[in-house]
Amino acid sequence: MRKLTQLVVVSLALMAAPAFAQMKIAVLDYQMALLESNAAKKYAVDAEKKFGPQLNQLKKLEQDAKKIQDRLVKEGDKMKQADAERLELDFKQKARDFQIKSQQLNEAKAVADRDMLQVLKPQLDKAVETILKAGNYDLVIDSAAVVDVKPQYDITLRVIEKMNQSR
Repeated sequence: MRKLTQLVVVSLALMAAPAFAQMKIAVLDYQMALLESNAAKKYAVDAEKKFGPQLNQLKKLEQDAKKIQDRLVKEGDKMKQADAERLELDFKQKARDFQIKSQQLNEAKAVADRDMLQVLKPQLDKAVETILKAGNYDLVIDSAAVVDVKPQYDITLRVIEKMNQSR
């Protein structure tokens, strides 16, 4: 029975081989196409400008908290208890501020990223569709599912170029 099953599988593969030989296949790195577009690069620069001050504020809070912590570790035994408690309280406040501001920044960045994706995704889909129609492809495979691909089958750069042209 096993030999019969193998024979059937091999026969089907041989019959399907001509159909696969005629297929036009492409590979697309969808994420790279999105992130390497001029619009996404511009968004990254704009986001850096927009969220940069908040990020700098977070870094300063982190540095201040680290200084307090270092001081507590080095001098904590020698300090008056009231001073040590004050420093500890100050450290906890900075840690809370850091956590709150970090969460606010992450949420604001996530909202901005979603907004950018809503704007760019239709452009990307249109560019992909245009390239697929122009190339008359039968099958498009996500690059994440491919181990290796010859450059002539990878349409990612063409999609990026098409996206950059469609302004």
